[in-house]
Amino acid sequence: MQSLKRTFSGTFLFLLFILVIAISSTLSARDYYQIKIYTLKDKSQETQVENYLKNAYLPALHRAGIKSVGVFKPIETDENAGKKIFVFIPIIKFSGIEKIEKALKNDTQYELDGAAYINASWENPPYQRIESIILKAFPEMPEFAVPNHTNPAKERIYELRSYEGPTEKIHQKKLEMFNLGGEVALFKKLDFQAAFYAEVVSGSAMPNLMYLTTFKDMKSHDEHWDAFRNHPDWKKLSGKEEYKHTVSHSDKYLLHPTAYSDL
Repeated sequence: MQSLKRTFSGTFLFLLFILVIAISSTLSARDYYQIKIYTLKDKSQETQVENYLKNAYLPALHRAGIKSVGVFKPIETDENAGKKIFVFIPIIKFSGIEKIEKALKNDTQYELDGAAYINASWENPPYQRIESIILKAFPEMPEFAVPNHTNPAKERIYELRSYEGPTEKIHQKKLEMFNLGGEVALFKKLDFQAAFYAEVVSGSAMPNLMYLTTFKDMKSHDEHWDAFRNHPDWKKLSGKEEYKHTVSHSDKYLLHPTAYSDL
């Protein structure tokens, strides 16, 4: 009888241990994302890429189980207007990249719908280059979010920011500033409606982090940033010596979501 109790107790503790590990793994899981940036030379290329994304690529990703894909273009007054298209893909797991490629290869409808783009000749390519950036979500926002703006997409402002660090070690302090330091928490408090905050795992500029905040319109964008810059929490955080000189270069893109974007 004692032996049976010990066996039951041991089995129970083992199963409890497995359950704790499983829950811990789930809680600590963080999304992976891919950002694809198309560089274009003229209106013809812009039209070719947009037709491909709208009619072939996004529908194929939807069929592959990726329901929320973001497609964004620089606002009209930006120097990159007509020259770049940004695509945000929540691949969730790192292996998702390979999963997408396999799904596309096996999707005959995708081949038909995207034929003009896929089979473009070397004399008339649909783009100049594609940059691919792989990111891992911050602990403070481990999953991406879909903004709840309801006004027309052409009015909304999505701001993609990129912060490069001078060294890997110093860059870690900027990551700390966003997470443990409370920068993400302040963005949430002020309702910036971020789609994601993430560190760059692989890309052309590293070490680096990127995030995408969203606003109803430009007026809302300006009001939110004024509130952020003047907030006592930000003044206290940005004034800490340990977080100074953690960004060596930054890029900012003001974007509109396309009419067919899921975000």
